[in-house]
Formats: sequence, structure tokens, C-alpha cells
Amino acid sequence: MIPIPFSPFNQVAKQMDLWGEKGIPFVFLVDYTGENAWAGPEEVALSLGITFAFDAPFLPSEPVTFRKNPLAVAAYSEKFNQVQAGLQRGDSFLVNLTAETPIETELSIKEIFERADAPYKILVNDLFTSFSPETFVRIQGNEITSYPMKGTLAVSETNKEEDLRHDYKEKAEHATIVDLIRNDLSQVAFPIRVEKYQYIERVKTHTGELWQMSSKITGTLMPEFERKFGSILLKLLPAGSITGAPKKATMELIKKTEQYERGFYTGIMGKFDGTNFNSGVLIRFIEKSTKGLMYKSGGGITVFSEVQKEYNELIQKVYLPF
Repeated sequence: MIPIPFSPFNQVAKQMDLWGEKGIPFVFLVDYTGENAWAGPEEVALSLGITFAFDAPFLPSEPVTFRKNPLAVAAYSEKFNQVQAGLQRGDSFLVNLTAETPIETELSIKEIFERADAPYKILVNDLFTSFSPETFVRIQGNEITSYPMKGTLAVSETNKEEDLRHDYKEKAEHATIVDLIRNDLSQVAFPIRVEKYQYIERVKTHTGELWQMSSKITGTLMPEFERKFGSILLKLLPAGSITGAPKKATMELIKKTEQYERGFYTGIMGKFDGTNFNSGVLIRFIEKSTKGLMYKSGGGITVFSEVQKEYNELIQKVYLPF
């Protein structure tokens, strides 16, 4: 196995700017903290064991064994209460709290990657895979668009799509993220407009479906950022939907509370085809560890959150998209 030559993202970003200006295609990935990143031609990525898939066709899959062993409610409650204390102090007004869940399945990480139905998929040397439904930013010409995804509800006979859109906590959480992303985009684009607000999409899981709430935010890139894809991401990362607001203080609270390394989970993957730029957030994430397979998931916490509902959402997001 050839070691992947990861570098800090601020170094990789310079190369991405050069390739963007020259119209040279590339793929890339960057971790949550920006400490580890890589970019290069897709054929080089494959030689390093990095496989990207964008909008891959859905392949029917046979039922598989899948067991999850989440942390106890009491352990989650302790983290939840720590976040609530930070919210009450005013350190943050929205925190994306995540945790690891050990899982068991007869499938390898590679087999999960191959079967997964998602618009953004990546496999790194059979070490981790992500099958994400969430777009980070797309850039076509001088237009940049982001699609923050916040708000989740299980599809059932008793739940309706409108229940998600009208839930007070979910609405507040979603509005906060939309405002944060608008502010982030304003660093590289003007004017900014919310073209579509709180629309609902269905996401497949191996046990049913979830409703997810998103919005579409678009801006016109400032001339100095056109085709400067690395410079744009340096301004925007980490993604607001997986941190919270305000970013800096919220990330400090996350670090103190989560007590584990996110690594590439909640980082970014993407592709420039020579004309258009597309990127996705690395959520729905499975990683190989010394303790077996770990699934990383989370959700947004506000002062209106209820611990049992947030714990249930954390577990709902541990699934295989078959």
C-alpha cells in the first residue's frame, strides 16, 4: 500500500488555485481540521487507493446483517449537558455534536462503498468510506451555490414531511445554519441570495427512509476568487453545517466535549472537471479502527433540544444506504 502524501490544506489549496486557473481537472479531500489534505489527478488518486464516485448509479443490493452498538444514553447525556452548559454561557448558539458507534456487518468497507447509494462517495485504502447526501459547494462559472442540510425525521405512518418543516427546534437549527452559510459565502461572493428555503428530500437507509431538510444559497463570486478553488475553501472550511455557530468558539466546545478525533469525518471531498467544481461534506462515515468498524454520526444541538430526541437522531443516522 503506497502511503498517501497528505499535506496541510493551506499548501494543497495553492495547487488547487493553479489547476483551477489553468482548467486542469483534479479531485481532492481534506479532513475536518485542515491538517491533512490531498489533491491531484483522478488516476493518481486511484494509484494511491483513493476512489471517488459522484452520482454513481444505484445498484440493487441483497439484505445484509447490520448491528449497531451505540454509546449508552447516560454517556451521551453527559456530553449533551456539557454542550447545553456552553449554550447557556453563550459560547455558541448551535453545536453539531457527534459520536462514534461500533457496528458489525459481514461487508467490508470496500463492499459498503460499492453498494452505497449516495451522490458523494469515497473509499480510502479500505480504511474509511463516506456515502454522503450533502453537497458543500458547487461552482459553475462565477456562481457559487451551497446546500446546507440540517433537520432530520424518520419517514413513518405517524410522521409527515411538514412535521419536520414546522418543528420549532429544527426550524431554529436550520435558520441558524442558513444564516451562517450566507455569512461564510459573503467572504467570497456578492450578492448572496437564498433561492430555496427549507425543502425536504428523502434519504434511503437499509431500514427505511429519512426526511432531510436543506436550503439552496447562491452567490456571485468576487472577481479575485474566480477559479481560485483552494482560496475559496480556505475561507469557507470547515463546513458550518458540521460545526455550528459561531464557528471558532463552537469548535472549541466540540473539541472539549466529543473527546475523540473526527479525522476525515466532516471533512470535504470534491472534483473539478476542468469546467465545473463540485464538493460534498464527508458525513455518513465508516472507519476501520483497532476496535473494529466505527460509524461516526451526529446532529445539531440548540437550547431547545431534548436529549432523548437528539440521541435518537444520532442513532437514526447510523445506517447503510442500500
